[in-house]
Amino acid sequence: MAKEDLQSWIDRMQEQHGFRLDAIFPADAPRTAEMSADGVRLRLEVDTPAMETGEGDWVTGRAGMQYRDLIPSRLGGAVIASHIRIPQGGPVPDYVHYHEVDFQMIYCKAGWVKVVYEDQGDAFVMQAGDCVLQPPTIRHQVLECSDGLEVIEVGCPAEHRTLVDHELELPNATVNPERLFEGQRFVRHQAQQATWEPWSVKGSEARDLGIACATQGLADARVVRAISGMTPLNRLSSTSRSTFHFPLSPEESLVVRLP
Repeated sequence: MAKEDLQSWIDRMQEQHGFRLDAIFPADAPRTAEMSADGVRLRLEVDTPAMETGEGDWVTGRAGMQYRDLIPSRLGGAVIASHIRIPQGGPVPDYVHYHEVDFQMIYCKAGWVKVVYEDQGDAFVMQAGDCVLQPPTIRHQVLECSDGLEVIEVGCPAEHRTLVDHELELPNATVNPERLFEGQRFVRHQAQQATWEPWSVKGSEARDLGIACATQGLADARVVRAISGMTPLNRLSSTSRSTFHFPLSPEESLVVRLP
């Protein structure tokens, strides 16, 4: 089937034949969907190669969200960094799901988004500047958002499956913020409560997003800014195989040490 028909086929199988979506991948430009009904399993695949996109191209991905690839090379498949947006706010057509990943973090760049996570209590709102670490297999759901929502997602490997959990309802009854998911702990960083500390680059400071501690050193992430009168950080850094750098504004940059 043609790539543009994948979502229409998913909708048709759900509405007309009672199939349910079990998995979809990759999230940024889905090419494969797995569905099931009454013991019958169905796999839908596009019959065209993955679309080649540049750093400035937007594509429609999972749950109608728009994606822009920030590392077109994806470092040989090791890492994906996506700029994700939802122009029109309101309820998001998402479902309880989880990802087969080694590492995944979400940074809210603009607007707000309401989300809920397994074992983390009630749904909460991420504001611009907030960040979460989504440890491997944690169930979660995007509920609603503001107009003009923008987030930055960094994860590895670059292509991974998104699986639907049809049994768990969120928020679930258990609240266990210290639970480990494959050795990692959920983190919610709130910008308004953060403190700034001197950073390794002279004339700059940073707020630690809590990623290194929660992943036991697998990755690290900070928002950095130049101290008043110094050179803006977006002129001092660039993305490499070990570090992802994204200018958030003329004053601030997101810097992630990659796994």
